[in-house]
Amino acid sequence: ASTRTRCSFELAAKSLGASTTLVSATASSIEKGESLVDTGATLAAMGAECIVIRHPSSGAPHVLARHLTIPIVNAGDGMHEHPSQALLDCYTILQHRRTLDGLRLLLVGDIFHSRVARSNALLLTRLRAQVTFCGPPALLPDIAETIAPGVRITRDFDAALPGADVIMMLRVQKERLSGLQISVDDYIRDYQLTSERLALAPADVLVMHPGPMVRGMELTSEVADSARSLVLEQVRNGVSVRRAILLRALGGHT
Repeated sequence: ASTRTRCSFELAAKSLGASTTLVSATASSIEKGESLVDTGATLAAMGAECIVIRHPSSGAPHVLARHLTIPIVNAGDGMHEHPSQALLDCYTILQHRRTLDGLRLLLVGDIFHSRVARSNALLLTRLRAQVTFCGPPALLPDIAETIAPGVRITRDFDAALPGADVIMMLRVQKERLSGLQISVDDYIRDYQLTSERLALAPADVLVMHPGPMVRGMELTSEVADSARSLVLEQVRNGVSVRRAILLRALGGHT
């Protein structure tokens, strides 16, 4: 798992009095050919009471959940979903807004590869927020609007900013741009969140990023460190939200 997800789940578990063990695919029997289900069953037989899994294959947590009787928590599976990130993002927004009903969320960047975008769209539209995806066609295919009811797509970042209550920037990997023959300079010109662009949005707009954040690519340092930025609040809230997830999974009360 990523630095944020792994560490926050680990800190959350330890704050509940649990002990944790990190199992890496490159240093486990999986590398020797053991199946994911057999590895999970082995951990359960050793006494594991819950498995938090980050896996490169979409659906891997669901496969484990079908074969094991202990709780399985999805910490991100392939390009599919990242449920705990969406929950902590919602919690962070609600610390600054009274309701999500009617909230206008603008998600910008590499939507195609983003499990964060998918999970946020699915959760926030259920809570009656208005979700708009923004990015170039290679990173935001038209079919993305079918992810959840009511999702909209725009290519014009500047035009979308005045109607945004929350701007969530997503990580863009430079190697993916070159593979898609998109110029890094063109991407920065059209989709980087700068102070000048931030001025186009409402004065109380919230700026978010699930991390890892690449300064100078998705947004400038000036924006990342501004009073509008909730990036570190998201990280801090990740521990609390994941503590609640573990408590619920293990049969406790939140």
